[in-house]
Amino acid sequence: MSSPTEPKLAPPGAGLPLIELFVARILFGMRLRRGNRDSFTAQFQREREAIRVLIRTCGEESGARRVLIRRPRGLEDSSRYWSVWMTLDHLRIVHQEIARVIGALTHGDRPPGRASTAAVKPSPDASSAVVADYEQSCDALIAIVNGASQLNTMTRFTHPWFGPLNAAGWHALAAGHIGIHRVQIERILQGR
Repeated sequence: MSSPTEPKLAPPGAGLPLIELFVARILFGMRLRRGNRDSFTAQFQREREAIRVLIRTCGEESGARRVLIRRPRGLEDSSRYWSVWMTLDHLRIVHQEIARVIGALTHGDRPPGRASTAAVKPSPDASSAVVADYEQSCDALIAIVNGASQLNTMTRFTHPWFGPLNAAGWHALAAGHIGIHRVQIERILQGR
């Protein structure tokens, strides 16, 4: 639903500015080489806890308020006008999808379909009810990672920005992705 006061943003799935995407790919490649399962899980859990602290300050109304923020690095323009609950809904969707991808890759299967940033946008009607679903999605993602005997899989699934990734790459992506949205939540709560 669009209103006259809604800002004009790039369409979902438009991606990042080219220079930022180029730098993001280099930095992500370095993260993959330097990190491991334990470090990515620890980063994911730190960011998750930071988000928990932030959402404890939200009431139903403040969590539902959409705020136009300055775009953090790594965030598509179309995602700049979300509420806290919308951000958690997006994380829930992404965590479920990444868990599905990692689960398939660790069994030697390539998931059907293709990854799309436009396909993981949240419901504008998200409410505080999403908090429990978000937490469950975090638990499910970590359970899939912890249950995998090997994340450095031969089978890969293509991310639209970072290309073909094995299960370890998708795990690393999840850890960095939640951090981008923690910054987004901070900015939403600050009203900028």
